Amino acid sequence: MKILLTGANGYIGMRLLPLLLKENYEVVCAVRDAERLSVDKETKAQIEIIEIDFLEDNSVELPEDIDVAYYLIHSMSSSTTDFDELEAKSARNFIKMVGTTKIKQVIYLSGIVNQKELSKHLKSRKQVENILREGDFALTVLRAGIIVGSGSASFEILRDLCEKLPFMITPKWVNTKCQPIAIRDVIFYLTNVIDKKECFNQSFDIPGPDTLSYKEMMKTYAEVRELPLTIVNVPVMTPKLSSYWLFFVTATSYKLAQNLVDSMKVDVTTKDRKLEQMLNYELISYKKAIALAFDKIEQNQVLSSWKDSKVSGRFSKKDLDRYIKVPKYGCLKDHQHTKVDDVQKSLDKIWEIGGKNGWYYANFLWRIRGFIDKLFGGVGLRRGRTNIASINPGDALDFWRVLYADKAEKRLLLFAEMRVPGEAWLEFYIDDNDILHQNATFRPRGLKGRLYWYSMLPFHYFIFAGMLNRIANP
Repeated sequence: MKILLTGANGYIGMRLLPLLLKENYEVVCAVRDAERLSVDKETKAQIEIIEIDFLEDNSVELPEDIDVAYYLIHSMSSSTTDFDELEAKSARNFIKMVGTTKIKQVIYLSGIVNQKELSKHLKSRKQVENILREGDFALTVLRAGIIVGSGSASFEILRDLCEKLPFMITPKWVNTKCQPIAIRDVIFYLTNVIDKKECFNQSFDIPGPDTLSYKEMMKTYAEVRELPLTIVNVPVMTPKLSSYWLFFVTATSYKLAQNLVDSMKVDVTTKDRKLEQMLNYELISYKKAIALAFDKIEQNQVLSSWKDSKVSGRFSKKDLDRYIKVPKYGCLKDHQHTKVDDVQKSLDKIWEIGGKNGWYYANFLWRIRGFIDKLFGGVGLRRGRTNIASINPGDALDFWRVLYADKAEKRLLLFAEMRVPGEAWLEFYIDDNDILHQNATFRPRGLKGRLYWYSMLPFHYFIFAGMLNRIANP
């Protein structure tokens, strides 16, 4: 059986892919950028990769013999105004493109939409369901609420709040009820409705076993992690203020924070447990889901994270594609180099840079720079990195984005997503003579950009020199 996996490099797609291959399905991964599909060479050899942007009216041909497709596309993080229009356009383009195949079933992961008053996000999910029903295939809709798992946006936001704030003054929406579901349970449902006739043209809510308010979720998280936590509710915190609160305390973008706050005012609960009963499945409790998530985090086995999505940064795919080649003209540069004694150890240090490992020298200054960036609406340092030892193109790395990473070539290229009056690149590479080169390149925007560069020169001199020395002499 051949399966089309849209959003293959997204949070859910990356979890699904290995399980589909384990079940010996033929998998076609539809992604906007093949270079960003963060899988190893062995996995790539088992799959077919097709570059498609479903927001574009393109003529990419899909394999005719596709049997089942997963629809895992959304645009909530990219906009606060027209994401519903973007999601509708993607769905219509998807129907048009799969219309040339022999597809029998489409599986769509949606949201629980049982309330009369829905947020814009949930209205959009429902609208996409209705659009997909127009296709010439059987549609299976799985509706989930909060997904609990290492790397999921909801879980990482909850984790940021509880790990950093022992005392919280919170808005009214923390009393909203939901039924959090473990990522393992979501993946189980997604893989067990494949080609199941009883699930054709059906919609199923997939709630977790516990009904909790967001406040109770945070309290339970703190209990599992043995953290002190006091929460005080206030009725005066507006949605906008709540969005800023999430933005500054957590790693979320402001656009995503706005959309999440809008949705958090709506109960996402249900009594529908038809699929759970049909599959005779025992769900994982919220407490156990937290423990399982931390098992993966502590073992450095997080398969995917929402932070690696382009929407966690400031630039679209098209923008970043333009920056893969570092410009030579009209730029200001800081080039430093030194001899390396142990190439492999130095390469490992380069590949482990950022996140919890820090930047090896004057980390307090990096943190200050991250805080200033956050104040001006940038991404700051809170995104960290998904894996402490591996890097793939497209990954978020603190306030940088990985443009190129090839350990065999001994080269790593980063592009700045912090707010600067220009464009900035940071490159590391080791040449054939075991010389480590570190290049900081800045293309200034007007006089402000040049003033910014020259004001930072004293810091660059000792920060970059210190960092280079620590990498060359691990």
